[in-house]
Parts: sequence; structure tokens; C-alpha cells
Amino acid sequence: MAIESAPPLPCPSSIDPYEKLKIVYYSENDSLTRLFPIPCTNATCDDNPGQEHVLTKDIPLEKTSLRLFLPVKPPLNGKLLPLVIYLHGGGFILCSAENTVFHDFCVLMATTLPAVIVSVDYRLAPENRLPAAYDDAVEAIKWVQNQALDVDGGHKWTESEVRLVNNETLPLSVCDLMWDLSLPRGVDRDHEYCNPVVNGDARKGEKIGLLGRCFVSVRGRDILMDHQIEFVRMLEGRGVSVVCWFDEIGYHGIELFDRNKAEALIVVLKDFVSSSRVTRE
Repeated sequence: MAIESAPPLPCPSSIDPYEKLKIVYYSENDSLTRLFPIPCTNATCDDNPGQEHVLTKDIPLEKTSLRLFLPVKPPLNGKLLPLVIYLHGGGFILCSAENTVFHDFCVLMATTLPAVIVSVDYRLAPENRLPAAYDDAVEAIKWVQNQALDVDGGHKWTESEVRLVNNETLPLSVCDLMWDLSLPRGVDRDHEYCNPVVNGDARKGEKIGLLGRCFVSVRGRDILMDHQIEFVRMLEGRGVSVVCWFDEIGYHGIELFDRNKAEALIVVLKDFVSSSRVTRE
């Protein structure tokens, strides 16, 4: 049986690709003006109802960035979440990881697979011709490899940070911004100025062990609760005597706004000071 050949394409094409893509190309500097308005969605650490409880965060890389999607409620079977590295569409010349259509699809993947999604906001051509986008994808893979992934398979948010992501006093997005603006540029949250629990110089560990008796107040509705408990365990592991006072229903800084909570804390502090006082002979 004879095989019919496909009909020839119309030539020249009646479709103007520049008009179709809503772009203007400037050959003198090999660049585009992109005229098509594409809705965007900002990364946020808030679990909006429409986002199916997914935390998102933009992570800067050397020449670009990536957007991280982490399910708030991972599976309870103890298994590690898979990780998907996602490159958005656009023929290497259009769009970005922040475009709503790609953002929402990554949210859908994160919640239904479920999985941690790393969406690469690669550099666009012709301003950055290939292999720039490929290089950015490789950099994203290396970033993933360099992360100390926790049991949830992603960014090291603690259980209390996830549970209290929208806490009225100190939401996760506010806490992250404060650290981003206060830490030295280019460092992460495992820097010694932010995380004293990270293993570092042995001499620093020895100095910690020389601390006197310490008092740590922990509030059950404080987004920093897990970090505080980890800090207490680190001190105890160094041989430091620690009094840890736990208020199950208190939130971050509650003693500044609730007189009863302030007085309760003062009572405990007074007892701590009295029991720690050394009398002079």
C-alpha cells in the first residue's frame, strides 16, 4: 500500500511569529522586548488556602534563582519526599518561574505527588543564549546536592515553623525576612550568628561548656520553639546546667503584652536568680 506524503507546508507562513509571541527583537544588541503580560505569583511562606498548604521560597543562585515548593503536610509514613527539578516552558526565550501558570502547576505537583519541587528561574535567550539555561539547571542540581536535606526532603523548616507559619505575632515570612536583612550577605541560616547548634570550631564548643547556669524560656506557640529546644539540648550536651521553663500556650514575646504572663515569668526568673546566687565569704 502506498504511503501518502504529508501535504506541503504553506510557504511563506501566514503567521508572524513575532506577533504571535508578542516580542520585539533588537539585532543590534541581541535582545527582546517581551510585550505579553503574564500574571505572576510571589513566593510566600504563608499557606494560602488556594495554594493547598505549600510553603514557597525564592533561593538566589550565582547567576539566577530557584523557587522551592515544600508541602506543609508531608506523608506520615516516615518516607523521604521525592525531589523534582522543574524547568518552566517558554522555548528558552519567554516566561519565568514566578509566572502564575508555572507556580500553580508546581504547587499542584508538590501537594499531589507529594514532592519537593525546585523550579529553576533560568536565564533567558537571546540575552543569554544556550547553554546559559542548561548551566543554570546544573547549578540548581548542585545546590540541591549541597543541601543538608531533612526528613521532609527539603528546606530545613522545623515542625514549629511549619505549624505556626501564619502566627499573628511572628509569622515565618517575617522571621525569614529579619534573618535575610540582618545576616552578612551570602550566608545561609546555618551561619554561627544564626545557628549556634551547628558544629563548628571545637574551641567554641569548649567555650560554650564554660558557661554558667543558664535559663531558657520556651513558649509553645512561638515559631522559634523547636530552635530553642534544640539550643537547650546543645547546652546540656556541653555540660551546661540549664533551667528550661516551658509555657505551653504562650507566644513569642507574650510577656511584653500580657501582664499575667510577665509576672509569671518574673516569678520563675526570681527563683532562678535566687538559686544561682553565690554568696561572698
